[in-house]
Amino acid sequence: MLSSGVANISILGIPMDLGAGRRGVDMGPSALRLARLAPALTDLGHRVTDLGNVEVPVPEAVPRRNGLHYADAIAAACHAAYDRLRTLDPTAFVLGLGGDHSISMGTIAGVAAGRRTGVLWIDAHADPNTPASSPSGNIHGMPLAHLLGEGDPRLTGIWGGGAVLRPEDLVFIGLRSLDEGERALIRDLGIHAYTMKDIDQRGMARVAAEAVERLGHLDRMHVSFDADALDPGLAPGVGTPVPGGLSYREAHLLMELLADSGRTTSLDLVEVNPILDSQNRTAAIMVEMAASLLGKSIL
Repeated sequence: MLSSGVANISILGIPMDLGAGRRGVDMGPSALRLARLAPALTDLGHRVTDLGNVEVPVPEAVPRRNGLHYADAIAAACHAAYDRLRTLDPTAFVLGLGGDHSISMGTIAGVAAGRRTGVLWIDAHADPNTPASSPSGNIHGMPLAHLLGEGDPRLTGIWGGGAVLRPEDLVFIGLRSLDEGERALIRDLGIHAYTMKDIDQRGMARVAAEAVERLGHLDRMHVSFDADALDPGLAPGVGTPVPGGLSYREAHLLMELLADSGRTTSLDLVEVNPILDSQNRTAAIMVEMAASLLGKSIL
């Protein structure tokens, strides 16, 4: 939590694209580092420690069997991230670098180990599918189902089984591409969700304030930021672009208001795909977002 204005920030890379349908997001941690992530945060006065990367095999080295794609390898990589993060000082601000969004099973479980933690999921997609409901079989669309305790035991086994996250401790922002199963789950569990329609109608300032209030019963808040939450005209380097996303100012305003709240204790930056990008533009914008969340201001 940034109540003092200065944080001890621990960066961990999880260079994984096993959960995605397209190659390239395994280079996301390198792209974010190349975009001067650590210097940008150091310039704000924070103390930054880069823990390096969790080891993740490339897809070509992993047999692709019928069923849940690369589940064993994803579970192993996420468990390594979980194991590394759960041993850190709980006052450290953790910054996880993806990789596809399946890395959040390791990072959220790690930062929440023994500590009830709220999650603000900023994404075009909701990612709550189970293996049974997933249209694609790609695990980057399933992390929230498993964090909520549902799905394949190899993946819930990352943290020893059970639920890491409660439905009332989760809020979505920026949704605009859902399948019917995802809609039904959000409704059935009563998860608070702000779609792009809500942002268009009510404005980001009001949505951000309400989202923070929804998680106000918790001392810890993790922000999981998928690059495809941004409009693809702004951030083209993503594998699953959806038109009509957050504008540059909407996204910055959200980060600035989260910084003002002093509530955020950890952050994921995921789904940056340099292969599909132009001059590392998407990574650079995500670094700007992280800097705004961690205290960079106009005045």
